[in-house]
Amino acid sequence: MDMMQYLDTIQPELMNITRLFGIPDSAWEAPRFTFMAQTEAGVYHCRFEDAQSGCTAQGQASVPPQEDDARLQQLHRKRAARRLVRQTLYDLCREVTGIHPPWGSLTGIRPTHLMYEAIGQGLQGEAAQRYVMEHFDVTAEKAALLWEIAQVQRALPAPHDRWMDVYIGIPFCTTRCTYCSFSSGELGKGVLVEPYLEALFREMEAAKGIIADTGRTLRAVYVGGGTPTSLNEPQLRRMLERMMLCFPGAMEYTVEAGRPDTITPGKLEAIRDAGVGRISINPQTMNDRTLRIIGRGHTAAQVEEAYAMARTAGLRHINMDVISGLPGENLDDFARTMDAALRLRPESLTVHTLAIKRSSRLHLENAPLPDGLTASAMVQMGLDTARTLGMQPYYLYRQKYMAGNQENVGYALPGHACQYNVDIMEETTHILALGAGGISKRVYEDEGHIGRAPNVANIEHYITRVDEMVQRKRELFGLA
Repeated sequence: MDMMQYLDTIQPELMNITRLFGIPDSAWEAPRFTFMAQTEAGVYHCRFEDAQSGCTAQGQASVPPQEDDARLQQLHRKRAARRLVRQTLYDLCREVTGIHPPWGSLTGIRPTHLMYEAIGQGLQGEAAQRYVMEHFDVTAEKAALLWEIAQVQRALPAPHDRWMDVYIGIPFCTTRCTYCSFSSGELGKGVLVEPYLEALFREMEAAKGIIADTGRTLRAVYVGGGTPTSLNEPQLRRMLERMMLCFPGAMEYTVEAGRPDTITPGKLEAIRDAGVGRISINPQTMNDRTLRIIGRGHTAAQVEEAYAMARTAGLRHINMDVISGLPGENLDDFARTMDAALRLRPESLTVHTLAIKRSSRLHLENAPLPDGLTASAMVQMGLDTARTLGMQPYYLYRQKYMAGNQENVGYALPGHACQYNVDIMEETTHILALGAGGISKRVYEDEGHIGRAPNVANIEHYITRVDEMVQRKRELFGLA
């Protein structure tokens, strides 16, 4: 492998490192940072220099050993070289700026993988946490969080090639949140709903056949969106009945009832009658002013009413999603949201940190956001609230452009961790994703990569091309 030629292609990854320290992307245009890399006597060597300060950083790492499979050997060696270069640049930026990002040099979305890497080397407890801290400069608090999450996940049914999850996407919302970048459309007059459901039911029947033809066993079913409860009562009931006919016997069913203003007693009864055990009612914030800013179209009082309706309907596992770092919010605002969580007592709580995606309206409007220290304090308040509720952290992921370089964490009471959330975030289970914008995944564990089959995101295109979407899935799982 020509190390320098390969590493010249990873500048976007290196820019992610410099962004951790507030260094603008324009620093790469001059360029401000230069590096050299070479292989000598079975060791990778790397050296970075900052033209602005004159500082340098050097690093080295062993070349991965020879393997019988040349393709896998190339993959592992590229990965090792890339990690060395990223870490060396990180060391230089930390020396130059004096900043210590809470997640150290990690810019990927799944930091738990690094904890599992330590565990795979036989390390446990404090030794595993030290491994993550020493290799990636993660703070002690974040390393301890990763260790706790790994312990909760290891108590769940272990991932295996025989399992298959199903995701069913309902890409309609009553209004579009300003921070949203998902593939969804406003419901409007609902003229696309019936043709969409007809196409979706065809894909559901085909997915049932794919599971049978591959000899796999259903693990978890998740209905997301969009907002599934934007369907009217007969439509939602019909969809859930078809779901249970196609996908019976899963260990877990979840339906997102995310928007409180879309919830009715009839819809909750349909969810309960279908046998769904987990729903998500998501206020995001319990401050009416912020709800108006982010385009939610409901009030905090409606959240309280929705929770009361769900309890009356007999639903025993409700998840609450909240977002730290929303525009205009301070610690007192977030504290009001956490007080509501303590009062409503959901069985699980997901604390997101706002990430401004380039495709969101909030990005286009350049909304004023809390600073990094405030976002960090909000995330800590979320953890403290979850602890008070008796919850444990069970999954974690990160995104680009997150306030304060923080994270999203799912907390749950013991025995209430959402299996699907773990599966999709850790990428350890095959997933058939149905509906517009869904991305099916096949896990090649031995080879260390994921195969994907995306559905088109446009709702009208999905309706007319659903047979093509089915064929993509069959090809992904070797059935074509």
